[in-house]
Amino acid sequence: MGKLIEVVGPSGVGKTTLVHVLDRSAKFATAYEGHTERAFQALFKQDKHYGLANQMDYLLLRAEQERNLRASPLIGVMDGGLDLDYHGFTRLFRARGGLDDSEFDLCRRFYEFTRSWLPLPELIVHLTAGQEVIRERLASRQRINIASADDVAMFNQFLGEWLATIPAERLLRLDVSVEAPGFDSSIAVILERLAISDHCHELSS
Repeated sequence: MGKLIEVVGPSGVGKTTLVHVLDRSAKFATAYEGHTERAFQALFKQDKHYGLANQMDYLLLRAEQERNLRASPLIGVMDGGLDLDYHGFTRLFRARGGLDDSEFDLCRRFYEFTRSWLPLPELIVHLTAGQEVIRERLASRQRINIASADDVAMFNQFLGEWLATIPAERLLRLDVSVEAPGFDSSIAVILERLAISDHCHELSS
């Protein structure tokens, strides 16, 4: 089973850009959120009654992506992922009225069952940036945004509660507020972390 990296953080922080840069190196297998391909994303933006369909579609997509990336001979990298979609977005949409309690519970059951047979990613890269930076990045991109810059504080609270349960050796936090467009600094840190991890694995084998 191959290794998996999950890149997490609020909408607009730069997850997709970072994964695209890693993708171009040809050393990683990658998976993206795929906003334009999701059947319920635009519908949910217009009508909150599509919240459950949208979230279950994403949770299932993420489980499928993890299974496929784990089967690759390359290290897998996910733009967001199963854990982010549940602990971040599903909890946020429930708080914002896009999911009622029974709908949220259905998402929870699916997530917990799925995570019970899909192992946690070997590395979780947590991207952070200031709220104004995120606001500017969201305003400049051409795609559907369900979560807004006003949701960042609540989103980060929910995500932070999950990240607090993650062992330190599986977590890498990067502030990308002033990161260059090519994410050179972040890429260097991630590659160094992977090299250290591989070395430790060799020593313990």
